[in-house]
Amino acid sequence: MQILTLLLDGYSLIVFGTVLASWMQLPQSHPITNFLRTMTEPLLDPIRRHLPDMGGLDFSAFVLLIGIRLVRGILLSGTMAP
Repeated sequence: MQILTLLLDGYSLIVFGTVLASWMQLPQSHPITNFLRTMTEPLLDPIRRHLPDMGGLDFSAFVLLIGIRLVRGILLSGTMAP
């Protein structure tokens, strides 16, 4: 379970990196942007499609990070059970 929680924590950092890259407005052709989008778009795109229009604000990364934390919490609570 520790490996899975480490992977979830690492993926959270990648999602956060995607947010930072969008704030810094890195070009789409930048290698870091390409890597981050490749890693996150398969999960962010479906979330975006299900969220209501927020006037140009994208909360999909926030929703994904909350989902990752929920899964991580469930995994950790399951390992503590007798």
